[in-house]
Amino acid sequence: MHSGTALIDPYKIFEKISLSAGKRVADLGCGRTGHFVFPAVKIVGDKGIVYAVDVVKNILESIKSMARSEGYDNIQTVWSDIELPGKTPIPDNSLDACFYVNVLFQVKNKTGAIKEAARMLKKGGYLVVVDWAKRLGMLGPAEESMLNPAEAMRLAAQENLKFVDKVDAGEYHFCLIFEKM
Repeated sequence: MHSGTALIDPYKIFEKISLSAGKRVADLGCGRTGHFVFPAVKIVGDKGIVYAVDVVKNILESIKSMARSEGYDNIQTVWSDIELPGKTPIPDNSLDACFYVNVLFQVKNKTGAIKEAARMLKKGGYLVVVDWAKRLGMLGPAEESMLNPAEAMRLAAQENLKFVDKVDAGEYHFCLIFEKM
């Protein structure tokens, strides 16, 4: 179990979107620990692919190193600016799920980021947005920098992503699930 699981349990979210063997997913803004990358690769198995996408190259080197040491050859690290639609070298309509976990509050071009996720998702694929609802001591952004769930809903709707569910992500986060129509 990853130490961050106390805050956000990826398996609970994976269950809601029926993540299973053979699926193709991307953790957009994966971060140094790969908090969703490594649990996802255990579920998608050898026939699935997990793309760990980040704009910081040394984060990707860290993920690549952990993947190698844990024996995963189906984690692909991808350097990209997720705010620029069409920039991420993952084909259109190819993913079963995209995850934005504690990322969108940091993104300046939120519209572009949602558009980029929608581009990569297959019809029926899921966009999962997990973000801060309140600070935990020094963890998390200032309240004025937090993503409003209503804003996430509005941005997703603009990209033909239909709100389908929300997951109880604990006291400090919200989790919204959208499906590409």
